[in-house]
Amino acid sequence: MASASSTSLTLFNFNIPTSNSTRRKKTSSSLISYTTHLPKITISTQESMFQSFNSNGYRVFSSLNASSVDPIEDELTSNTETSVQSPEVEVQIGKWKWRDYSIRYQYSGDSGPALVLVHGFGANSDHWRKNIPVLAKSHRVYSIDLIGYGYSDKPNPREFGVDSFYTFETWGAQLNDFCTDVVKGEAFFICNSIGGLVGLQAAIMRPQICRGIVLLNISLRMLHITKQPWFGRPFIRSFQSLLRNTAVGKFFFESVATPQSVRSILCQCYHDTSQVTDELVEKILRPGLEPGAADVFLEFICYSDGPLPEKLLPKVKCPVLIGWGDKDPWEPIELGKAYGKFSSVEEFVVLPDVGHCPQDEAPHLVNPLVEKFVARHASAKDNAAMTSV
Repeated sequence: MASASSTSLTLFNFNIPTSNSTRRKKTSSSLISYTTHLPKITISTQESMFQSFNSNGYRVFSSLNASSVDPIEDELTSNTETSVQSPEVEVQIGKWKWRDYSIRYQYSGDSGPALVLVHGFGANSDHWRKNIPVLAKSHRVYSIDLIGYGYSDKPNPREFGVDSFYTFETWGAQLNDFCTDVVKGEAFFICNSIGGLVGLQAAIMRPQICRGIVLLNISLRMLHITKQPWFGRPFIRSFQSLLRNTAVGKFFFESVATPQSVRSILCQCYHDTSQVTDELVEKILRPGLEPGAADVFLEFICYSDGPLPEKLLPKVKCPVLIGWGDKDPWEPIELGKAYGKFSSVEEFVVLPDVGHCPQDEAPHLVNPLVEKFVARHASAKDNAAMTSV
């Protein structure tokens, strides 16, 4: 993989690395540890235009990982370490109409502060299945499929003319409207990867709604046009146009949207690759094969504009906590630590031996972190509701 500072513009092959069999295989007694050997997948193209995708924050493949997406173990399987599902906590599926589009969400819990969980690029609300049942014991928990992802509608971006539709402003507005229409009030936002920019954007647009934000390995957005060398920008624009406007893009998507490719991608971003199960692969891949998913995928990887975390954080009025898996190969913690210096960030927490999707890989670390953060900022009314549960 190229480093985050790489500016190479040479022609090369783009490889999707396989998982490293020497990585830690950490499982609880209820899980079976195994090592998967995957074939190397090679897609010929210009490395100069793919290098950032391969090594940095919102690269092409974080869409199918999501942020590497983030599902959980089998719903019928009990995992004491990750607290997947509790028999006394029921997680329900809801549908919400937003701007005439159908939006899927999941919800659980009937008391305490409201939490809205926001997934990353290419993921969906299933990415939070190890968190919802646990947090719902003392909170009202909602997990939403952003428009274009999961089982929410995927309108064709070409229907909106020259203006981009799949932007952080669109998703920020969706998140705020969801709180107004479904949550019926203010909420804490718990976000992973690009979901962190969605949460920050929403909090700036309507600060009266967001009570606090937990950012888990927020995307550094290394493909943003301002982070590219000036001499490389025309090539990047040309390559993005090639993907978006020709059959090359669809071919590229079809090459990535396979079980083997998704598993390989997930094994890149999960430090503990034993957590990359068949179910996780299926929960990430299946909604990515729905009509319209390819157009959304290609639209977003060609989105080099919009806000950066370092521009949004100074504008946020609510408290922010940042949690970062220190083994994230896509969003290096060395760069992420700079965000801890903003006055809005009250704490930067290092999550040891964890990759890009801490909520799914290490829910035993993330769930208590969220609970403590919310408890610190909960009102007296919230605390009374929580103690009465």
